[in-house]
Amino acid sequence: MFTGIIEKVGKIKKINKLSKGAEITIEAGNLLDDVKIGDSIAVNGVCLTVTSMSGTLFTADVMAETLRRSSLGELSSGDGVNLERAMSLQGRFGGHIVSGHIDGTGVIENFEKEDNAVWVSIKADSSILRLIVEKGSIAIDGISLTVAYVDKERFKVSVIPHTGEETTLLKKKRGAVVNLENDIIGKYVERLLFTGGNVKGGQPDRAENLEKNKSFAELLSGNGFI
Repeated sequence: MFTGIIEKVGKIKKINKLSKGAEITIEAGNLLDDVKIGDSIAVNGVCLTVTSMSGTLFTADVMAETLRRSSLGELSSGDGVNLERAMSLQGRFGGHIVSGHIDGTGVIENFEKEDNAVWVSIKADSSILRLIVEKGSIAIDGISLTVAYVDKERFKVSVIPHTGEETTLLKKKRGAVVNLENDIIGKYVERLLFTGGNVKGGQPDRAENLEKNKSFAELLSGNGFI
């Protein structure tokens, strides 16, 4: 589990592409001081397992499914990546609950400066957007951020100077692909409320269970929860 508070910007040293998966080596500096083989590190929001270490470098395997679901396959040697170790029970919970399991990707549409902050607009698929709420949380490349605006095609966040300086987000260009992870609470609520937990063919059966949950949904909606 992670909190979305980036600890360090690392650098891709080498990517060994396999037939479908990949092996990635990252320069992480002193982030590895208390890390051991088998530990989890979020790389641009993707939870990876440390398989080997050498000095300030660590290596992790990336399976084909992870490459399909995230932007890791687009990385090249020299690229910066946001790094966060798994949260410690002795640490402060400064962001929100982040699992490191990416729900999909989005595309940066625009950057707009407003005084000391920068608005970042990200276009995303409806499967991502339906779980985003204004003033809720979302992880963008592993960064815990507050949603300031959302519509049917995009959402926006406002990035403060510290976050801009300590992460890779504002160093990206328009059109860049970013990893997105919705708030895990919203995902569980949607599954239980609109599907009743039922699954057909590997996917939640929304239509079958919507009617029986309608009264509960109306109750929540009437009180401003959905």
